[in-house]
Amino acid sequence: MSRFYDPTGERYGLPTFPFRLAPDGYATRRQLRADGLRPGGQPVAAQLMWHSRKTRGVVRVAYLYRTDRALPVRPLTPGKRAALAAALRARRTCPICERDAGYVLPASLGTCVPCAYSA
Repeated sequence: MSRFYDPTGERYGLPTFPFRLAPDGYATRRQLRADGLRPGGQPVAAQLMWHSRKTRGVVRVAYLYRTDRALPVRPLTPGKRAALAAALRARRTCPICERDAGYVLPASLGTCVPCAYSA
């Protein structure tokens, strides 16, 4: 059996499954969002655990929520939609030339690429 297979939660405190082996009826936040759902205040129901090769063997964890208890995502109100558009526009606007760069400005430069490398 896998080290991270603990469906009763005796070893890790929560039902635990190896990466990609969660049973049906559980989903991560991203998976819920892709289906138009949100956790809706429910507690974490289970977790996935795996060794990450990218982080040199560190154990990674992803929390799972029950899909039958998930609620639909609340739609954006017109005010929130306008505020989001303004925030995204601000991230694209160069503080030097004050033009919309068409992309999010790199934080390392703080300006659009032409302004950063103009001289």
